[in-house]
Amino acid sequence: MSDIASSHHGPVTRFAPSPTGLLHLGHAYAALVAAEAAERAGGVFLLRIDDIDRDRCRAEFEAAIYEDLRWLGLGWEEPVYRQSDHLNAYRSALARLEKLEVLYPCFCTRKEIRDEIGRIGDAPHGPEGHLYPGTCRRLDADERQQRIAAGQSFATRIDVAKALAAIDGQPEFRECGAGSEGQCGVMAAQPELLGDVVLARRDIGTSYHLAVTVDDAAQGVNLVTRGCDLFHATHMHVLLQALLDLPRPDYAHHPLVRDAAGRRLAKRDAALSLRELRAQGMSPAAVRALAGQRAGRLPPHS
Repeated sequence: MSDIASSHHGPVTRFAPSPTGLLHLGHAYAALVAAEAAERAGGVFLLRIDDIDRDRCRAEFEAAIYEDLRWLGLGWEEPVYRQSDHLNAYRSALARLEKLEVLYPCFCTRKEIRDEIGRIGDAPHGPEGHLYPGTCRRLDADERQQRIAAGQSFATRIDVAKALAAIDGQPEFRECGAGSEGQCGVMAAQPELLGDVVLARRDIGTSYHLAVTVDDAAQGVNLVTRGCDLFHATHMHVLLQALLDLPRPDYAHHPLVRDAAGRRLAKRDAALSLRELRAQGMSPAAVRALAGQRAGRLPPHS
């Protein structure tokens, strides 16, 4: 846990953007929600830069993140936590999971996975689409070792069934987000909804699921605020916390900011980037109000 987080008794929240493009209105809302949740209870707001994807991350976008957030009136504890500085922590977590024998190498390409799903008439389906059909989970140890020895590239997946058996029970988490009206409720995690997700990609040796779980524990985050599109990912993160014996934060999943047609925003939506809104002459207060309006909630304030 970070020294900053351990010195506070209130909520420790974070905002963790990726420097792969300019921040948009949805990012502004997510950052404001996290900062407000910490501020109103005497906690601390942290900034984390999700820069593990070195092919897509750019220094100019990271600089723009700092500039745009400061323009919104936000401040955060220093130093800023950058994921690229913590690759060894992800490797250590992966090694612990390997010792628990809940991982397996996956040699499938995306095309092979699509083709396999197409061959299965009743392929399992989750909240984010078809689940990985378990092709490489069925390989025996000898074939796995032969493929690795031959230099075949692979990603690392979690065997959810084995993982649940290893912790002897269904883990739970507290949800304090949308629709709870300020009340937190205990929910049973169902990581099987996502299937055997990738925990280490071929190119970077980790994944969003593994990195965010390790990072939140390392930073002492005890309240994770994020969009409701990541609600099902939380089920997987709670499983990883149980396997790695990490503290479990509370969660608050908030509505997404959408465009005028009701579509969720993406970084390609330049018209609603903070840089473009600033260029149009909008004030930080006006941006906060617009973000709250598009999310269907009262605007956060800082």
